[in-house]
Amino acid sequence: MIADFFNSWSLFHNTYLAGWLIGVLLSQVGVLVVARDQIFLGAAVSQASMLGIAVGMLGASLSLLQSCAWCQSDAFLSVVGAGFAVLGAFVTSGRSGPKGESREAITGWVFLGSASLSIVLMAYSPHGMEEVHRLLSSTIIGATRADVLVFLLMTVATVAASVLMLPRLMLLAMDPEMAGAVGMRVAAWERLLSVWLGLTVGISLRVSGMIYTFGCLVLPALVAKNLCREVRSIFVVAPIVAVGCGVVAFVLANHYDLPPGQVAAALMAVLLCGAWGVRAMR
Repeated sequence: MIADFFNSWSLFHNTYLAGWLIGVLLSQVGVLVVARDQIFLGAAVSQASMLGIAVGMLGASLSLLQSCAWCQSDAFLSVVGAGFAVLGAFVTSGRSGPKGESREAITGWVFLGSASLSIVLMAYSPHGMEEVHRLLSSTIIGATRADVLVFLLMTVATVAASVLMLPRLMLLAMDPEMAGAVGMRVAAWERLLSVWLGLTVGISLRVSGMIYTFGCLVLPALVAKNLCREVRSIFVVAPIVAVGCGVVAFVLANHYDLPPGQVAAALMAVLLCGAWGVRAMR
């Protein structure tokens, strides 16, 4: 099994590296999402990114843009998808919506509106529907060297920011009122974190699909939350869980010819059950 994995390295090394970097990146961001009880926000942002990809594909099919080579590329769809994800995260980052609507209500609106519109826009486009189904079924096969470089840069930036601003991030996640009392601009911080969430999810979704992206965002952080006694430790354990499950999942997926994204998400879900058991025994 291990030998088969190493034999496949020359063909799928970009896929493996991109998958592991996505795991580290999203698990770091997911710690704050889980700590602030905004797990559903990740699903809403993912769907907003899918809507952006659908809009990008629809726009690229217009005669006005068919002469634009860049508009026909995957990079164009990634940029549009990331832009819609950032917009969705920005809309849901406020404490309340129009006429006092709760944040949960706005998040649900973004999720349902984006999920339905992405299907409606692509209903008459066989290629578009194929792309939507690909993203929903989660496939990370086909990642490129450029994808690896992008995720490496984003991961380094995220880890560096977590290390340098850890006390502020911990205070913001655990006690926003206290953070405001000591001088932090809580609203601005929440907007900034939401935009970074949208950017990371939007770019990851185009490469790894819905299941793997959302799984890496919330499951490693939930596992770490149940295993660790300090918030500081969660920032370390969550990426270890994501990468560890990713390595095992890719080995198993390669040997048994299974979709790697689903295998990784399933392993993280099983590990979360074990973490719940550990917490219960305490």
